Amino acid sequence: MRREAPWPGALWALLFGNFAIGTGVMVVPGTLPELAASFSTSIAAAGQLITAGALVVCVGAPLLAGLVAGWDRRRLLAASLAWFALGHLASALMPTLGALMPVRMATLVAPAVFTPQAAACVGMLVPAHRRAAAVAFIVLGWSLASVLGLPMAAYLGGHWGWRAAFGVIAALTAIGALWVWRTMPAGVKPAPLSREGWLQVLRHPILMPVVGITLLQAAGQFVLFSYFGPLLVQRLHAGPGELSLIWLWIGLCGVVGNLLATRYMDRLGSAGMAMLAMALISVSLLLWPLGLALGWAALTAVLLPWGLGCFAANSSQQARLVGLAPTLASASIALNSSAMYMGQAAGAGLGGWLLARGTSSWMNWCGLACLVAAMLLSLHLGRCGRAAA
Repeated sequence: MRREAPWPGALWALLFGNFAIGTGVMVVPGTLPELAASFSTSIAAAGQLITAGALVVCVGAPLLAGLVAGWDRRRLLAASLAWFALGHLASALMPTLGALMPVRMATLVAPAVFTPQAAACVGMLVPAHRRAAAVAFIVLGWSLASVLGLPMAAYLGGHWGWRAAFGVIAALTAIGALWVWRTMPAGVKPAPLSREGWLQVLRHPILMPVVGITLLQAAGQFVLFSYFGPLLVQRLHAGPGELSLIWLWIGLCGVVGNLLATRYMDRLGSAGMAMLAMALISVSLLLWPLGLALGWAALTAVLLPWGLGCFAANSSQQARLVGLAPTLASASIALNSSAMYMGQAAGAGLGGWLLARGTSSWMNWCGLACLVAAMLLSLHLGRCGRAAA
């Protein structure tokens, strides 16, 4: 049996780019207590940085996909990382939450471009039979952001302030921009979609329900995930060290989960892998109150399934869309990213609303309801025989 060739160097650069992007996106949840303290505001108010940034990516991903359709992907992806680096450097200098908000929103234009466009151009870098696994491979960068980047940001924020965390992210992303520029081949230009092509995606009986699944599962996770730090400080008196370790634990589980998803994607199918990932997250949401009540050891066990499923769910959904309609991938993945961030915005907004009203005990149940709805929709598609694996 012939062994597959190693991944091209450009895919490693795209993986690192997703790592830097993911760390930057998740730095606000990781440093939320420090942000609130620095600006003398409430956790719920500082949490709106998550909602506002997610809305930018939600709206920007499909709009920018059309605007940058004809760009050389080497230039586009390197430039988006450079923009992200400059945005974090500028953010670290902002004196108030009001000043930080628009800078943060402008910075998150970069994830609206980088992650979906990186995934969409993978098909031009590897053979067709490796396309789904290659998408899962570069999305592994988000898992690494969770296992390494987020704990690092939380640790830096807890000991040296959120500005130090933002500065380090700026440096990492600059490295990513140079790496992509040096390894990405020139002339990679996926065929731009016409207006009719976009309409074809929007009217597609399979693609849009799959995008809806992404929205529901993201909303379900971020009702609670956005406020992990403050909740653990409040309920378990966690310090910077404990918070870094819990982020590290979730991230380690995420890396293992995404590696397993990459390995078994062909066997289970992307739809089956997505269903399994969502079921794992649901188990953690169901058991969340028990973990808080019994302490750190129980909470660590409760978060294990969530970690295994969180990034595997997203990579499975992206691979699912690419497999369903490869020629429409640039648009469908952009819409999928839009749905993911729309779900994050909705989940963070709902979680902040619950937190501000002293009803944080409802967070996990609201999240679980969203995950169950996502699984039922996925199951319905499968039973109708309309969702390809």
